[in-house]
Amino acid sequence: MLQRIQTVWIFLAILGAVFLLITGQDFSLFRSVPFISIACVALILLQCISILSYKNRKRQIQLNTISVIINALLLGLLAYWLLTLSGGIDFPEKGIEPVFPLLSMICLLIANVYIRKDERLVKSVDRLR
Repeated sequence: MLQRIQTVWIFLAILGAVFLLITGQDFSLFRSVPFISIACVALILLQCISILSYKNRKRQIQLNTISVIINALLLGLLAYWLLTLSGGIDFPEKGIEPVFPLLSMICLLIANVYIRKDERLVKSVDRLR
């Protein structure tokens, strides 16, 4: 059932990863390794697999938790990168990149809440049989 509310939240998290992939091209913490691009592609793949594994809710929760951890690492790296950039504290000057992993994390955590609700509902219906 792809029309569940958690699918919408996971899709919003995918959009956050796509926007980070688009805007994070100037990230240069590791000179030769495009770390942001690799992490964003991994996030997009994990979240697409999570959407398609709607029948296995435990795997969906695990994939979302792994995505939250990757987003937290990205958020930490981007915050470190912004703190080491030269220039002032002006927001438009430094970039909006750390907002996208934060929004993705929030969306994935909300999706996990709804997945757990579905899991409890299925267990309660199984008890009635």
